[in-house]
Amino acid sequence: MGTITQRLGSRIKKLREQRRISQLELSQKANLDLTTINEIENGNREPMLRTTWKIANALNVSLSQLFDF
Repeated sequence: MGTITQRLGSRIKKLREQRRISQLELSQKANLDLTTINEIENGNREPMLRTTWKIANALNVSLSQLFDF
């Protein structure tokens, strides 16, 4: 099942892929570094709330939808 950080990363990746956008596109939409997106998706970085909010907005989902795993 993994840690919450890994589960959140997997959820973000799944939502991104459903929207058929690259990590680079997501990083640009969220105004975040590409490395940050990559590390979050791989469960190697625990995002702060503001970062999570930016990602949710870039994916056009609510925070609760982002954590629906």
